[in-house]
Amino acid sequence: MIHVMRKTSANIRTATKEASHERIVDAAARAIRRSGYNGTGVADIMKEAGLTHGAFYAHFESREAMLAEAADRAGADANALAANITATVPPEQALQALVQVYLSKEHLAAIETGCPISALGSEMPRQSPEVRSAATRRIKEMIDLIARQMPDWGQPSAHERALVTVATMVGTLTLARAVNDAALSDALCAATLNQLTSPKV
Repeated sequence: MIHVMRKTSANIRTATKEASHERIVDAAARAIRRSGYNGTGVADIMKEAGLTHGAFYAHFESREAMLAEAADRAGADANALAANITATVPPEQALQALVQVYLSKEHLAAIETGCPISALGSEMPRQSPEVRSAATRRIKEMIDLIARQMPDWGQPSAHERALVTVATMVGTLTLARAVNDAALSDALCAATLNQLTSPKV
């Protein structure tokens, strides 16, 4: 009986720690997109997660380890959303639907919960290998997801067009967020949407 009680207590502690860890990573994933890697402090993340600063090292060996998990989580969430979009429309409409959602006003305004590549891309060269590896893995997933929407998926041409499509989408969103001219921001998104989704002659 005592053994069972100890095992139950250990399971509860493990589940509690896992739930706390998830809250920290979720808070960090939002924070890096909102404030950038350098603007994301451990104390603020722990406060947002509802935990004490001192509890941090029970979950992570370092700030870089937390940032790497945050980058991974942000990328995973963005890719899951993109995959969900493709699953809810006919295959021939999937690419257009993805581009439309990516370049929408809603996504433009949702920097804290949106695509981490457009929010953090310019900061990546100065991050640790651990953080860059996590982000790179998710970028590759995004490219692969786009490639699978191409009619010639599986061919080198589909992968190449996916590379161009992702680079164009990310670059457009980055520029559209950078400018303080709403008309220019709208024009950037509209032009890219037109170029990426119009039938090619």
